[in-house]
Amino acid sequence: MSDEKIGPHDGGSEPDYRFTLANERTFLAWLRTALGLLAGGVAVHQLVPRPVAASSVLAGLCVLLAAILAAAAYPRWRRVQVAMRAGEPLPRSAMIVVLTGGVFGLMAAAVVLVVLS
Repeated sequence: MSDEKIGPHDGGSEPDYRFTLANERTFLAWLRTALGLLAGGVAVHQLVPRPVAASSVLAGLCVLLAAILAAAAYPRWRRVQVAMRAGEPLPRSAMIVVLTGGVFGLMAAAVVLVVLS
């Protein structure tokens, strides 16, 4: 690769617009997922009265996972966009594992909440 600095919007070669739009849709899907988790956390906090500690933990986990996803969405979009411009392989993302583990953790917390109530 040359010494040319490649950014998400300049340098390298222009990727096929379909791939750029697909990358953007993936970015927006991460944000929609984060918003859904945030809404779920607010709903649990407002609508699940007892046990308070368990529902607060579940709501907090939803909000925490939402924050992690939202914070990771843009850097992931940028890495993929730069890789496409540079003609390099797409970078791997650990966020798939984080999201899977986070949702599993939320389900486990929800099971505990159901058993305790």
